[in-house]
Amino acid sequence: MYASRKRVNGIALTLSLAAMAFGVFWLIWILWETVRLGVGGLSFAMLTESTPPPNDEGGGLANAIFGSFMMVMMATFVGTPIGVLAGVYLAEYKTTGWLANVTRFVNDILLSAPSIVIGLFVYTVVVAQFRSFSGWAGVVALALIVIPVVIRTTENMLQLVPASLREAAYALGTPKWKVIMMVTLRAARAGVVTGILLAVARIAGETAPLLFTALSNQFWNGDMSKPMASLPVTIFKFAMSPYQNWQELAWAGVFLITVAVLGLNILARVLTRQK
Repeated sequence: MYASRKRVNGIALTLSLAAMAFGVFWLIWILWETVRLGVGGLSFAMLTESTPPPNDEGGGLANAIFGSFMMVMMATFVGTPIGVLAGVYLAEYKTTGWLANVTRFVNDILLSAPSIVIGLFVYTVVVAQFRSFSGWAGVVALALIVIPVVIRTTENMLQLVPASLREAAYALGTPKWKVIMMVTLRAARAGVVTGILLAVARIAGETAPLLFTALSNQFWNGDMSKPMASLPVTIFKFAMSPYQNWQELAWAGVFLITVAVLGLNILARVLTRQK
């Protein structure tokens, strides 16, 4: 009996290690190609000049980097308060009941919905109504991706806070809103911030929603009511082009996004470990 269990354990362990090695192999290969092809396209001009026209030497990704930064930051600014407040409501005020169940169900749908579906939805209700692509439409689409991630993370982190902390605060006569602000959210702040960072890392590389909302712009544009360039869409366009300089800029953009997402994930891990 012992020998049979040991044999099954060995087989399971071997298969697990093989699966891990398979995944790590492709991950290392992707990262290697990103670094190998991306570092060569890095230059000062890439960070300071706008995207070039077809078959034109020079140029950079400054307008795309600026557009991505603006839309990601605004989407985070819009989606984070909504997600945190909804998560607090589900964890502290209404843990059961039809409204809480419906909210969780809709949130699960948004979490699993393909981003292109969200982009098409925003195109229908925003772009088609105003008859113009815009950076604000891109912000709406990205915010709809941020909100469910922040809701789920905030609710889960608040549920991990021991009930004894809340009871001790209530015993001192502290009102519920102050208990949430000063006790539970403080205790769960590392996990909540981690969820926000992971949401930012997710939307930083989203292409499909921006294709239907912000579209793109070859020139520098600070007006978010007009079409706005973004790094993922620019990478998509340039990587598919036959022009060598566009392909080099695309790989440089891939490298920048990879480094940014990697940095956010490392920061999230550090915050979680500190907790």
